[in-house]
Amino acid sequence: MATQLEMVKLFSEQLKLCKMKPDETVIILCEDDIRADYAAAFMLAARELGATPFQITLPLRDKRSAKQTTGKNALAGNRPAIEALKKAGLVVDVMGTLFSPEQDEICGAGARMLFVREPFDVLVQNFPNEDLRRRIEYGEQLLGKAKTLRIWSDAGTDATFEMGGYRVMTQYGYTDTAGRWDHMGTGQVLSQAHDGKVNGKVVVMPGDTVTAFQRMIESPVTLTITDGFVVDIAGSGTDAVLLSDYMESFKDPRAYAISHIGWGLLNTATWFHRAITRTREQEISVNSLSYYGNVLFSTGPNTELGGTNNTLCHMDIPLRKTSLSLDGATIVDKGRIAIPEMTV
Repeated sequence: MATQLEMVKLFSEQLKLCKMKPDETVIILCEDDIRADYAAAFMLAARELGATPFQITLPLRDKRSAKQTTGKNALAGNRPAIEALKKAGLVVDVMGTLFSPEQDEICGAGARMLFVREPFDVLVQNFPNEDLRRRIEYGEQLLGKAKTLRIWSDAGTDATFEMGGYRVMTQYGYTDTAGRWDHMGTGQVLSQAHDGKVNGKVVVMPGDTVTAFQRMIESPVTLTITDGFVVDIAGSGTDAVLLSDYMESFKDPRAYAISHIGWGLLNTATWFHRAITRTREQEISVNSLSYYGNVLFSTGPNTELGGTNNTLCHMDIPLRKTSLSLDGATIVDKGRIAIPEMTV
């Protein structure tokens, strides 16, 4: 277990990457006692660096579910807290507000938001740096210009995405830009196709992770995609039935919409982390989402990219040994980054 001194040291370096200024207002956003140790350490780090920090602690949500409920959080409807957060220079969120209108409103007011939730050893392992940002922003330029994105694999994946309808989102683990959100411990670039403009199939293979289940699958699952929606989920093993029944349980046809697509560039992350970690229940799968050379495929909500799909069912599925091209130029070749400017 990390000591408070170790946390304060690491979080001080994180705040420096975020270009926190002396006398800047820093708010740490918490839910009950979740990650209270992080909140305390960030408070100390910010104060030692000359900022004006304080903490907003919200009560636990009234309704919680064993199922993932993307976009729902304890901040919803709390106007005094939202208005205070909008006035911050930097919000350190140890609670989780991704895909929520509250996060969009806070960032829209100009506050920088940093989500910090992973176990401390993961934060240390995947601590960001400026070269990671450079490589991800290079990918952002490529993805932002692309008209067609294709993914394929030896396992049978072959899907085409008509791009250009949504902004590109980057995650390199820190934020020094007004109004920008990031997630400490991640490293990826992603966007979304035009609504209804994805067709083909994605074959999820053993070793690929379904993050909502917090595990790797053990039998192949084939997702057939027509006009931007998954229309069939097939496979001979339990995983296909599990994925199908889980998504159906939300009773929301928007759960089957294709959401973001992109690739991971975090060379310190590993695809097999889920198999060896001892803190699985405390994690949000940043290793799986960001490991170097993964193709990150997803379904469900797209509000973080400016869309209107706010379904509660979000399925992130990072794919191994999969290739990705932009307008015919190979970017990821069977899990290997093919562009020198993004390699390590």
